[in-house]
Amino acid sequence: MKIQNVCCIGAGYVGGPTMAVLALKNPDIKITVVDINKVRIAAWNDSDFNNLPIYEPGLKEVVQEARGRNLFFSTDVEKAIDEAEMIFISVNTPTKTYGKGKGMAADLKYIELSARQIAKVATTDKIVVEKSTLPVRTAQAIKNILDHTGNGVKFQILSNPEFLAEGTAVQDLLNPDRVLIGGEESEDGKEAIEALVNIYATWISREKILTTNVWSSELSKLVANAFLAQRVSSINAISELCEVTGADVSEVSKAIGMDSRIGPKFLQASVGFGGSCFQKDILNLVYIAKSYGLNEVADYWEQVIIMNDHQKNRFAENIVSKLYNTVSGKKITFFGWAFKKDTNDTRESAAIYVADALLDEQAEITVYDPKVSEERIYADLDYLNTRSPEENRRLVKIVNDPYIACQNAHAIAILTEWDEFKEFNWHKIYSSVIKPAFVFDGRKVLDGRTMKQLGFQYTAIGVSIFNSTS
Repeated sequence: MKIQNVCCIGAGYVGGPTMAVLALKNPDIKITVVDINKVRIAAWNDSDFNNLPIYEPGLKEVVQEARGRNLFFSTDVEKAIDEAEMIFISVNTPTKTYGKGKGMAADLKYIELSARQIAKVATTDKIVVEKSTLPVRTAQAIKNILDHTGNGVKFQILSNPEFLAEGTAVQDLLNPDRVLIGGEESEDGKEAIEALVNIYATWISREKILTTNVWSSELSKLVANAFLAQRVSSINAISELCEVTGADVSEVSKAIGMDSRIGPKFLQASVGFGGSCFQKDILNLVYIAKSYGLNEVADYWEQVIIMNDHQKNRFAENIVSKLYNTVSGKKITFFGWAFKKDTNDTRESAAIYVADALLDEQAEITVYDPKVSEERIYADLDYLNTRSPEENRRLVKIVNDPYIACQNAHAIAILTEWDEFKEFNWHKIYSSVIKPAFVFDGRKVLDGRTMKQLGFQYTAIGVSIFNSTS
């Protein structure tokens, strides 16, 4: 089957960049990304490519080349569905905040709405591709909806989970470790799989394209994120041990990372992992395990989340402790709000929860982040419902100049590992803050020896309280 028209429902962090690269590498295929969010689509269509709704290194250049040629962004969902032979579903699947499975299960209402809209509009056979991260056996639910439309249209459901890391998403798409495609083991299923394989094979070697059944593909995505998050929580657990024993977590991480059986990736101690995937997917895994009565399996994976929450809480508690057990009325400067560098995504960012804990202690916070907007920061805090929006705006200020952010600060907390933080004039910053000058490095981005020579009271995650030189 030769695909000529592709539709992607959802123009977010996955749908936008993924379809942009697919369009770049398949100029003969028309790709239309649709979303009911008019503001988001307008941003994707902005004449100034610096105003794209998502910041990712290299994304602007990809969109610039493909948009208007064979890449289009639209709010006309039904037209795009009708024209497409292949439809990607790339909508949000947040953790449920209500009803059965609240706080753990994935909320599939947007998936169901997408499936019902496809069923309503489709007049020709379609291949429907799950791009969103979904619980195992969601494909069956989608198929049940699509197969009971009564209009005689045939559907094939594929699972094609994304394995993108925000901040490197474009490179991950251009040169992936693997592409995973799951489908039915019938002749029609194999034909649908091959149609999607052919799209990826225009720039990815077939050895890197894995094909499985649908269930293995769906579960593999959850498991991949769970394993990565487990590594972060594991090294963060060791970071606390390092702080009280005289060890340095960076040295421990390097030592164990050189073991070829372990490897160095995701072994950087920090204030905790964030992002849209890790916590959501582990909670989903926990819920699935519990729903099948696998309580020991659920408890094992839930501990990864417990450790991550603990790391954020103890970082905030350490700030309060070092500032003489009170931050009431004190100005704390946050460097970074995004959950990691090279992205403007703040979902589940550690900064949100550290800020919330300090605000509970009546601190006043000033935030500098090079890519995150003021509106986004306030929205993150308002979403917690810990205090009123008015109080959040009274206690939290957002500035666009890091040096202004530090003026008369009682402490500086580094929450995101932006490279530019290393290049700041820290001597200038030292002269403008209240003494003693405290720096709490939640990402280990600064050189401890240099900071102490400048006069800072410098504390980093995973560095022993007995170690005065790093």
